[in-house]
Amino acid sequence: MKIILTNEVSGLGMAGDVVEVKDGYARNYLLPRGVAIRWTKGGEKDVEQIRRGRKIREIASIEQANDVKAQLEGVTVRLKVRAGSGGRLFGSVTPADIASAVKSAGGPDVDKRRIELGNPIKSLGSHRVSVRLHPEVVANVGITVDAAK
Repeated sequence: MKIILTNEVSGLGMAGDVVEVKDGYARNYLLPRGVAIRWTKGGEKDVEQIRRGRKIREIASIEQANDVKAQLEGVTVRLKVRAGSGGRLFGSVTPADIASAVKSAGGPDVDKRRIELGNPIKSLGSHRVSVRLHPEVVANVGITVDAAK
């Protein structure tokens, strides 16, 4: 099946790419999650719009990615969350929470879809998360999760 990606899918392509995938993969995974739309002749117009939006958000060069990486690694990120006794959180820290905390700490704007959590953050303390800025550049950001009072 021919589809148009609306978001980046690792191992498949970037937003705006037209790719051919197996029918079941498209029908059961990509389309329900909203990361792709079916390719149609009218959909070709959407491809240009998606690509323009990608160019605005995209970090174009490795040098630019390294600059953003240096800014991210120089920022101290603190999150205040509700926690119970024993340091367990009510819920978990999401990539959206991390992106807003980086911005409020004086760091650069980070797309929440580029933040990679190994395991969900469900406890107080210091944690490390990866931010994939470019296919070749990954920034490691330290985050301190504190209890809100």
